[in-house]
Amino acid sequence: MTPAELHQDAIIIDGLIIAKWNRELFEDMRKGGLTAASCTVSVWEGFQATINNIVDANQLMRDNDDLVMPVLTTDDIQRAKALNRTGIILSFQNAHAFEDQIGYVEVFKKLGVGIVQMCYNTQNLVGTGCYEPDGGLSGFGREIVAEMNRVGVMCDLSHVGSKTSVDVILESKKPVCYSHCLPSGLKMHPRNKSDEELKFIADRGGFVGVTMFAPFLKNGIDSTIDDYAEAIEYVMNIVGEDAIGIGTDFTQGQDQQFFDRLTHDKGYARRLTDFGKIVNPLGIRTVGEFPNLTETLIKRGMSETQVRKIMGENWVRVLKDVWGE
Repeated sequence: MTPAELHQDAIIIDGLIIAKWNRELFEDMRKGGLTAASCTVSVWEGFQATINNIVDANQLMRDNDDLVMPVLTTDDIQRAKALNRTGIILSFQNAHAFEDQIGYVEVFKKLGVGIVQMCYNTQNLVGTGCYEPDGGLSGFGREIVAEMNRVGVMCDLSHVGSKTSVDVILESKKPVCYSHCLPSGLKMHPRNKSDEELKFIADRGGFVGVTMFAPFLKNGIDSTIDDYAEAIEYVMNIVGEDAIGIGTDFTQGQDQQFFDRLTHDKGYARRLTDFGKIVNPLGIRTVGEFPNLTETLIKRGMSETQVRKIMGENWVRVLKDVWGE
């Protein structure tokens, strides 16, 4: 089987896309052969604004149902593959939308939200993000984790502080994830995870999605798809071939205003970081170039079985563990 045939045959899942939602993106997802993608519908938005975002997302999916379909279960992922569509998993990059209401967790789950990051860079009612001193998981946060476990929403720790992450990993009765991260063993950065952190989550049944966000890669905006593949190999050597997947963090189509919002606390307050120029690695600059990743992993010596696991099968398994269906 050629790499192109393997990519076409395999389940391909991107564990984090925060690109601009439109038909052009959906067309590129089909070009790239994506079976499913976790797409952000909330970062700094509260309950009402997040509901509005989901309403808009639902309408956009209906208007483009020849290309995409909602995913509520892992069976929906298989159905998307059979129908040659991309399944859309709604996800949050912050628990801010839960406000102080535990019951909102179930409400959002029933609306299709399958993955929620506990914090986005800074403090919220649940815990602490990676850009300020980490106070750990709050008492309320423990209740939120328990409710997410109960209703089947995956806890994501990508932008979460180290202590809060450890607390969530130990507190959760279901697998948790870093949906999109890179190893600090290749580049030191507050958003990257140490070898010890990667091993800790994997040893306790967790999952690691590897991102290609250029500021966190070893060669920054000069990175290529081989740099991304190197990071995937590095993480796999720590967590094993069953606890790793893809979470690109594609920001395709977004403008400077979008990045300004994400780099400030609450979207408007103090500046937390400055990404500078954003250029995806050469060879996978758009979602449509996804097949190049399968080809690159094969060329670098991975087996077909390993590539199938990394490109999507592992995501399906861990999501079924969390979602229960």
